[in-house]
Amino acid sequence: MAVYAYDPPERFIAGTVGQPGERTFYLQASGGGRVTSVLVEKGQVSQLAERLDELLDEVMRRSGGSAPIPAVAPSALADDGPLEQPVLEDFRAGAIALAWDGESQRVIIEAQELSDEPLEPLSEDLPEDGPAVLRVTISAAAARAFAKRALTVVLAGRPPCPLCGLPLDASGHVCPRQNGHRIGRS
Repeated sequence: MAVYAYDPPERFIAGTVGQPGERTFYLQASGGGRVTSVLVEKGQVSQLAERLDELLDEVMRRSGGSAPIPAVAPSALADDGPLEQPVLEDFRAGAIALAWDGESQRVIIEAQELSDEPLEPLSEDLPEDGPAVLRVTISAAAARAFAKRALTVVLAGRPPCPLCGLPLDASGHVCPRQNGHRIGRS
């Protein structure tokens, strides 16, 4: 089993390779001269970004606003750069977990390799023969910046059909709400 740990990474982003409609999504962490690229689904990126913001908002609420968490992503941490090339997939993520470490006041994000026998999320004891794991520990501000970029990346795809919500290709799509008639992009 490979454990890719970054505490903290120099860079941690969600990004894509390919054109809208044919994009492949990755989580990519780098630091110390190494780069780890984990293949993920678009929905995993979207859910991770949303859950990160929810987690940070909940920590802020529970701490009465005393936790060092920015309400929005600091512009100084914005990272709009592309994935580091070449993108070499280390593994495909099956499960993604996140947690708040109250002691260090940081967020832990873990992506586990797709496996028939997944590990206990965020476990300290990782078996030698288990699935690969990417574990990233970042500040709350970096987590906000990651979430903001991740949602931007997800939304940069094909626009949704105004009737059914399915993605529109350049030529439109066959819309189930229009009894299979083609709906064009406007």
